[in-house]
Amino acid sequence: MRILLVEDEPDLGAAIQRVLKREKYIVDWVQDGAKAWDYLDQKWIHYTLAIFDWMLPGLSGIELCQRLRQRHAALPVLMLTAKDGLEDRVTGLDAGADDYLVKPFGMVELLARIRALHRRSPQILPQQLHVGNLILDYGKHTVCCQRPGSQHPMSLTAKEFQVLEYFMQRPGQVITSEQLVHQLWEMGAEPTSNAVAAQIRLLRRKLAEVGYSNLIETVHGMGYRLNDADAPQ
Repeated sequence: MRILLVEDEPDLGAAIQRVLKREKYIVDWVQDGAKAWDYLDQKWIHYTLAIFDWMLPGLSGIELCQRLRQRHAALPVLMLTAKDGLEDRVTGLDAGADDYLVKPFGMVELLARIRALHRRSPQILPQQLHVGNLILDYGKHTVCCQRPGSQHPMSLTAKEFQVLEYFMQRPGQVITSEQLVHQLWEMGAEPTSNAVAAQIRLLRRKLAEVGYSNLIETVHGMGYRLNDADAPQ
C-alpha cells in the first residue's frame, strides 16, 4: 500500500511516517496542501490511502477532500484534526473524508483506523493476496508458501515485501523498472540505477528458499514478470 500523508507539524508527521514505514507501507509525506495536490495529480503514482490534516498551508484538508470527490476519485481519506465538535466532524465527513481522528491520538489507534479503511474500502486490496501457493497477508505483514501439510514463512524486508506485493497484484504482466521505481520508492528518494535489480535479486534468493527459484522472470529489454506460482520450479 502507498499512503499520502499530509501533515504540517514536523514532529507529528515524522512520527507517523516512521510508524507507517515500519508497518511496510510506502509513505510520501508533504507539509503543504498545494504540494499534496500536485502528488495526487500525477498519473503514474497510485495511492491506496490518504491521511490529511485539516489545517494546512496552501490547501486545507477539507479542500483536498472536496477536490478529490469532485473528480469522483474513490481514494479513502482519513482526516486528522484538533477540531472535535460535532459540526466539525459533520463538515469533514460531508467534504468526503471516510474517517476522522481527533488529535492527540495514539499510533495504535491510527493503525487500527487504517486497517478498518482497508477492510471496508472496495478500492483497497483484500486482506490477503493469493498467487498459487503464495499468500501475502496485509494484516500480519507476512508472506508464506502454503502447501498441503506444510507452511513456509518468508522473512522479507519492507522493500522486498512491497516489491513482491506489486508483482502479486499483477501476475503475468510485464512490469518495467521505471514502474517499480515510480510506485515503490517515495517521492524524492532517488534510488540508484541498480536499486530495482538489487531488490529483485534479493527477493529471488528468498523465493528460492521456499521452492520458487524461477517465479520472477526477466523479460529482456522490457522488465520483469511474475510467473505461475503453481508451476514446477
